[in-house]
Amino acid sequence: MKFLTTVFTALMLALSMPAWADVSRDAAAAMAQQATGGRVLAVDQAERGGRPVWRVKVLTQQGEVIVVLIDAASGRRL
Repeated sequence: MKFLTTVFTALMLALSMPAWADVSRDAAAAMAQQATGGRVLAVDQAERGGRPVWRVKVLTQQGEVIVVLIDAASGRRL
């Protein structure tokens, strides 16, 4: 019974997460790097307004750390 509960819980979690297939992590990092001219420090999955986005942390040429959001479906910078 515990196995079925674990499988059911895993299935429910998978169904509640957004699909992440359109724009890859590497593509989002490249878009943010090109847009800012900085160095990509990290890329994480996130949500904004119920939509999946890539959250890209960038170190700018001026030494500032900024966060660039890339729409995971369209690749558009938000």
